[in-house]
Amino acid sequence: MNSCPGKADGPEPAAAESKDESKSPVAWQPLTPGGVAAFAGASWGRLLLVQGIIALLAAGSLVWFVHEAWYPVITEAISRLPEQGEIRAGRLDWFGDSPVLLAEGPFLAFSVDLDHVGEARSPAHVQIEFGRTEVQVFSLLGFVRVGYAAERAVAFNHGDVAPWWGAWAPAFLAIVSGLVVAGLMVSWMLLATLYCVPAWLIGFFGNRELGLGGSWRLAGASLMPGALFMVAAIILYGLGGLDLVRLGAAAAAHLVIGWVYLLVSPTTVPRHAQAEATKLNPFIPQPAEQASPASKEQEPKKPGD
Repeated sequence: MNSCPGKADGPEPAAAESKDESKSPVAWQPLTPGGVAAFAGASWGRLLLVQGIIALLAAGSLVWFVHEAWYPVITEAISRLPEQGEIRAGRLDWFGDSPVLLAEGPFLAFSVDLDHVGEARSPAHVQIEFGRTEVQVFSLLGFVRVGYAAERAVAFNHGDVAPWWGAWAPAFLAIVSGLVVAGLMVSWMLLATLYCVPAWLIGFFGNRELGLGGSWRLAGASLMPGALFMVAAIILYGLGGLDLVRLGAAAAAHLVIGWVYLLVSPTTVPRHAQAEATKLNPFIPQPAEQASPASKEQEPKKPGD
């Protein structure tokens, strides 16, 4: 008779403990697999907030690089343009020496070579060379040709280009920043939609508390460590700590980092409560099997037995 209340009261502490154990941690940092997994139980707004902060960091690093590494070279090249010149009807009217190197730095260079004879080449990582009918862009990956627009005229002299650049230079930085933030947020959303399926499968076969919505948020958070790695790589590149080859390797590595977090983080999500309840150890006797024959003999017999 006294055993019934004991049985009713027994599971309550275990249920309280399982509730505490399955309580989702606060999602605030996507730097560890557990931190990424915490976003599976967080709100959509929390994920978007963290992604927005990291997108702003990425935009800030790129804007800093453009302002420090490219803008001085652009300003110097504009200062060396002749007083006359324009691009009209798909041709460059140039009133200066050719070939000539207008300005160069470690990362960017500008030159004018009307016939592209190759006598004004620079060791800069990117070189923009203006020819008679086209502009060529050289880099480690090769070069591309872009013809001048035939339907419009563009000034190509110091008197017209210098004030235009002075007015639009700050706006270009703002445009670059906005494009980076918008591009990253959209790309992360698309990648999370693609990556949530393997995250959900890992959670499903691992008996984890991970639905499709949580898998999407986890997949979105798993992209953040790689993004922060790329921010550091851009800063190192701007400081001269990385060359263009190593920057390309860092760009590939930041994708691999995201995949690693995507595969590992679901395994740190708490197990499903039902899976924990039904998980039995075959080497430990169950309560029904633990009753000894002696205890069975001591049980009171019913009248009539």
